[in-house]
Amino acid sequence: MYNWKVIITLMLSGGLVACSTTNQVPAEPEQKPQIEQPVDNKVTETESAVKENVKKTEDKEAEAKPVEVPKKEAKPPVVEKLKKTADGKLILGEEEWVFVPGLKETLKARIDTGATTSSVSAVDIVPFERDGKDWVKFKIEHDGIKTAEISLPVERWVKIKQSSADESQKRAVISTWIQIGDLKEKTEFTLADRTHLTYPLLMGRSFFRDVAVVDVGQKYVQDKITK
Repeated sequence: MYNWKVIITLMLSGGLVACSTTNQVPAEPEQKPQIEQPVDNKVTETESAVKENVKKTEDKEAEAKPVEVPKKEAKPPVVEKLKKTADGKLILGEEEWVFVPGLKETLKARIDTGATTSSVSAVDIVPFERDGKDWVKFKIEHDGIKTAEISLPVERWVKIKQSSADESQKRAVISTWIQIGDLKEKTEFTLADRTHLTYPLLMGRSFFRDVAVVDVGQKYVQDKITK
């Protein structure tokens, strides 16, 4: 009987020791289960395809759109004036530049189809005789130009009656070389004070009758000669 009590006591003591030992072991922290998010490959591929199509469409539109080049203003075509007729005559406008080689001056002239003779603006006109012939000395003056004194023989004398005067005036006619364009001609001029007029030279029919035609709708058709 005593032995059974001892055995039971020992067994109970061993169980308590085992429980005490078990409670002293630290418990491992509880780990939460990781839930993997499902990846929808089909959605990702669709978004990529849409972006690629949009990019291709934008590239095609950029290529198809024409590049706007700024337009340059068209310059009017340069129309070269005809200087001669088919038969070689000079074409003169209503106004032309006349070069006088003896004076080394280029003067503005009006081409007057209504005037018979040509005229030059002369001042300080003094007639005199040389070797029994009539000569005249004068200066050409107009618009700030005044030449040195010139002496030339008188070709003839003419009487000019102006509408503003009752009496006619006696004027000397001289002959000198001039150049218009490539035409060099010796022509006659009456000497008259033209300082109050627009043109120092007036070219009449006696000059251009056989060598030129006049187009009053043009001006300065021929090149300006300066030497």
